[in-house]
Amino acid sequence: MIDRTGLAEFLRMRREALQPEDVGLPRGFRRRTSGLRREEVALLCHMSVDYYARLERRRGPQPSEQMLASIAQGLHLSHLERDHMFRLAGHQPPASGVVGEHISPGLLRVLDRLDDTPAEIVTELGETLKQTPLGVALTGDSTAYAGPERSLGYRWFTEPATRRLYAPDQHAFLSRMYASGLREILTLRGPDSRAAHLADLLLDRSEEFRRLWADHEVGVRPDQVKHFVHPEVGALELHCQRLVDPGHAHSLLVYTAVPGSESHEKLRLLAAVAASLPH
Repeated sequence: MIDRTGLAEFLRMRREALQPEDVGLPRGFRRRTSGLRREEVALLCHMSVDYYARLERRRGPQPSEQMLASIAQGLHLSHLERDHMFRLAGHQPPASGVVGEHISPGLLRVLDRLDDTPAEIVTELGETLKQTPLGVALTGDSTAYAGPERSLGYRWFTEPATRRLYAPDQHAFLSRMYASGLREILTLRGPDSRAAHLADLLLDRSEEFRRLWADHEVGVRPDQVKHFVHPEVGALELHCQRLVDPGHAHSLLVYTAVPGSESHEKLRLLAAVAASLPH
């Protein structure tokens, strides 16, 4: 059963404990609110201001698990705080484990400070959980996919348009890398895992994947330098730094260009594209 008073007080306390700069928002002038405003939290949680406000006012319907997951991410809750909020709302917390999609507050804080850099947080299966605006400008909104298509490796073998963003001379290597990585994750997670399900789907749908899978190749690691072919700015040579959160099997990927290089100038052009995108 939902504890409306407990949930309302918990949400209010967590909201007031956060400052705009903690979540990548501008502070602005004439701020009187202690912590974040309700409309700022609603923006972060991808819900209406009215819906969120009703929760803090002990009104409205019982929030769904999906809504609670969005609130947990938007308020940068720890796993323990997230689980507490789920129980207050009358739900069992999500199953524990390193393969969940709840991003740790620490990794989110790093991402929130990278507004001038293409960056994204991804799962071990290549599912993008969150991007910076410049990351969206570079690769498109990779969070918009559903089902197996959320995995970049899956799209690589099933959607030809996916490869247009990458230099053609890299395609063969990237195919080997995705097949190798999926085999390693399947072995780690087991035959009943989501990795196993993706492998079964790809074995059914991609001749190229079947051929590579039969090689049993492992250990093919991504190159530090990525070669993109962007539809608006053209060829980009970007260095990819990876920050791994081992407790959650998530990685923060940050793409940078050598200062003074042609790719560095093109990233500046791409920033103008990012500035025009909705946040």
